Amino acid sequence: MRKMLIDFAAPSLRRTLYRTPPLAWAALLAGSLLCAGAVYMGYHTLAQMRAADARIARAQRALLPAARVRTDVAKAAIPEAQAKAVNGAVMQLNLPWRALQQSVAESTPKSIGLLALEPDPRKQVLKITAEAKTADDMIAYIEQLKEQEFFAAAVLARHEVMESAPNRPLRFQVEVQWVAP
Repeated sequence: MRKMLIDFAAPSLRRTLYRTPPLAWAALLAGSLLCAGAVYMGYHTLAQMRAADARIARAQRALLPAARVRTDVAKAAIPEAQAKAVNGAVMQLNLPWRALQQSVAESTPKSIGLLALEPDPRKQVLKITAEAKTADDMIAYIEQLKEQEFFAAAVLARHEVMESAPNRPLRFQVEVQWVAP
């Protein structure tokens, strides 16, 4: 026979506590412990964030005098010759070498022998010294340079026939202006 609970007592807190199953008490205890742990971790994380903010503020205050010194150093007078030398070096480093070489290589046929490439970054001009067998090859080469997208203009600067060399090649110099990337 099944156990039958007969309870005629009036509802009260004591009766409710007595009749609550142990599993409910365990769940209540576990929930309370989880909430307490979450509060502790939140408080601990907040304390760590405040400590990190304080360290950052101290570091910024420590760097503030150094930043003032650096701005004073930056305002120091640099001789004009030194400034020109530094600017020239920076311009040489910022040359678009890959694009220049690729454009020259794409437009140079096998009948043209390249001797030198001399860039002038201030004017954005590339001086190409080359040799050709005939004047027609030279003119065709200059026209091919003009057709390159990277180059804005190509102008024959000088040319001469090399009498001392066998086959008497035509040595010429072309000034090509490139477009800033």
